[in-house]
Amino acid sequence: MNDASARAQNEVAHGAFLAAEGPEAVWGWGSPAGQIRAKRRAALILGGAAVDRASRVLEIGCGTGMFTAAFAESGAEIVAVDLSPDLLAIAAQRQLTRVRFVQSSFEDCEMDRPFDAVIGSSVLHHLNIERALPRIFELLKPGGRLSFAEPNMLNPQIYCERHFRRFFPQVSPDETAFVRTKLRRQLLASRFEDVSIRPFDWLHPSVPSSLISAVSKIGRGLERAWPLSEFAGSLLIRAKRP
Repeated sequence: MNDASARAQNEVAHGAFLAAEGPEAVWGWGSPAGQIRAKRRAALILGGAAVDRASRVLEIGCGTGMFTAAFAESGAEIVAVDLSPDLLAIAAQRQLTRVRFVQSSFEDCEMDRPFDAVIGSSVLHHLNIERALPRIFELLKPGGRLSFAEPNMLNPQIYCERHFRRFFPQVSPDETAFVRTKLRRQLLASRFEDVSIRPFDWLHPSVPSSLISAVSKIGRGLERAWPLSEFAGSLLIRAKRP
């Protein structure tokens, strides 16, 4: 079995685990703080890709469709791809307007025409990035944009999850996280321009409701305070095909 096949099998198995446990619960998206994080993240991803009702959008790694539902509020036409049949079964129940779900590995999916934007939340770190970035470039029309939110390897919790996996069953065997300087070089090497990678997101899903406002305010300040900003939980990644 080659590396790509093994990675795919691992991701399908992990998708079954998440579907059984409830992804929103596993990753904290269902908590009051998690819901606020998700709403902000979706808005930042859409804004980075300049998505509107006229856009044709590819979402990679849609999972249960939680973020797809938020993206669909833009009115854009969305093709949402995921490898996991278990997670897509949950996504299909949402019956979203102008959304087509496709079960496929992203690298191997066949699309009939280019997209205005390729977007996703916490998905690139599951992929072989050396294959994924050129594929995204191919699928974008000239002037098209990519916009993603991904885990930041410099964040202490993310670092521990990726280096001590046996203690964190929510982390799949092959997923990683990104250091923004290296990812920037990879995007430029894949011929993207206007590359922007910004650390953001200090609101942990476990923050109690009574503290969300204060922690959010402090977090916005930390996002502007270098070098502390480098240790935020996520990276907001934006780039354009020339």
